[in-house]
Amino acid sequence: MSGLTGNDGNMARQRREMVEQLKCYGIGNPRVLDAFMTVKRHLFVEAASRPYAYDDCAWPIGYGQTISQPYTVAYMTSLLVERCPSGKVLEIGTGSGFQAAILDALGYRVFTIERIAGIYEMAGRALDNQGIPVARRLGDGTLGWPEEAPFDGIVITAAAPHEPETLLHQLADGGVMVVPIGDLGSQQMTVIRRVGERFEHEFFHGFAFVPLCGREGWPDTPA
Repeated sequence: MSGLTGNDGNMARQRREMVEQLKCYGIGNPRVLDAFMTVKRHLFVEAASRPYAYDDCAWPIGYGQTISQPYTVAYMTSLLVERCPSGKVLEIGTGSGFQAAILDALGYRVFTIERIAGIYEMAGRALDNQGIPVARRLGDGTLGWPEEAPFDGIVITAAAPHEPETLLHQLADGGVMVVPIGDLGSQQMTVIRRVGERFEHEFFHGFAFVPLCGREGWPDTPA
C-alpha cells in the first residue's frame, strides 16, 4: 500500500470521474454518490488492475470471481438505500469487499458472508487495512446468518436461480432484499420486501453475475 501514497491525488481524481460517469448513467442518490467518492476502490483489486480500478468494468480477483463494475454496485445499492435507508444489512458474497465497504460508508451495520476461503481472507485484509468495521463469516451464504437475524436489508451479489427461502425468512418485517434472479447467462434485478408473512416484488434491469453457489443456490460446479 505504501507504493500508492504518491498516487493518491490521481486516484481521487479518478474517483471523481467515476462518480460523474455514474451520474451520467442515471445514479442520482446523493448518499450513494458520496459513498463512491469516499471508498477507495483501487484498494479492493489486484495490483495489476489498480490503474484501471475506477473504469466502469468488472475485474478478476481470483478463484473465478470478479469485482463488479461500479455501475452495477451503485445500481444495487441505490435500490437498497431508497427502500431501506438505515439499519442492519447482510451481504451474501463478500467478494473483494468493495460492496461491504460501500454499505459501511452509507452508515449501515454490515454483516457479510463469503464461501471461498481465499477470497474471504483477501477481502478481510483489504477491509482491516482500512479500518472498515464489517462483521465477516466464511460459509454458505444461502443459509444466511441466523444468529444475527433479522436484517433490515439483504444484498445478494451473485446470480440466484430462484428466491432463497432461508434468506427471505431472515428479513425483518418491512425488510428488503436486492437479488439478481435468473439463469447462468442473465438475471433480472429483483427487490423483495417482507410484509408480515407476505413478500412483495419489484423487477428491474437485467445483469450478468457469477453464480450464487450453495445449498439454496447453484451447485459448486453448475452445469
